Amino acid sequence: MRAFGNKALVTILGLAVLFFLYAPLFTMAVFSFNDSNYTGLPFNGFTLEWYAKVFANEQIIRSFGASVFVAVGVVILSVTFGLPAAIALDRYDFPGKAWFRRIVMLPIVLPGVITGVALLSFYVAIGLNLSLYTIMLGQGTALICITATEVFARLQQLGRSTSEAAVNLGANELEVFWKVTLPNIKSALLGAMLIAFSISFDEIAVTYLLTGRENTLPMTLWSMLRREATPEVNAIATLVVVLSVVLIVLGFAISRSRNALADTGEAAL
Repeated sequence: MRAFGNKALVTILGLAVLFFLYAPLFTMAVFSFNDSNYTGLPFNGFTLEWYAKVFANEQIIRSFGASVFVAVGVVILSVTFGLPAAIALDRYDFPGKAWFRRIVMLPIVLPGVITGVALLSFYVAIGLNLSLYTIMLGQGTALICITATEVFARLQQLGRSTSEAAVNLGANELEVFWKVTLPNIKSALLGAMLIAFSISFDEIAVTYLLTGRENTLPMTLWSMLRREATPEVNAIATLVVVLSVVLIVLGFAISRSRNALADTGEAAL
């Protein structure tokens, strides 16, 4: 028996899922161009007024800068701790290795609210004032696993033969890393960085609990939504969605292209 009966039913179900997922985003994007002060029908005409207001709003520009600052810091933290973790998992055997791998993955599995509450309690206990840096630390804790997972998967594909050959030729561990390992994992690393940046830029649960006086863009958007869903809010959200999609697609494309090139090279050998 064919799954779900026939192709028509599968097609209908697939279209229904796509509609459920993307119809709200499409509607939001359409009404961001509506020449009306309110979100809703009728569509009075096309205008770029709301996008112009977004770029002229100093609060939005400041919060955008804060989001970029936090996201860049999160990427740095993710690479600083995730890259060594991936190399350790791939190259070395040590007691508790299986548990270490699970622990590295745990923060991304936990709900953001749980992570935020736990970190907030920790910051209060040590007397650390809330700021953009506490947001950065909170998000970085959860997103280290992005880099660790991406790089570890690439290292598993790469194998150890190339590194062992370099060692046999007299290279030390640092030279092996810079001249052999890093060039082969740089696409996976860059892809992980882009994905971590995108997730951090959009994150709100941890940010809401750990923010100080300065707001990130999602927090500013949330405060505007509490009053009314205006076309200006739709314009901001549309820009954020576009940026997120571009970064994620670019990250996955880089990883996939590098893996395809690696597979082609291995097949040629």
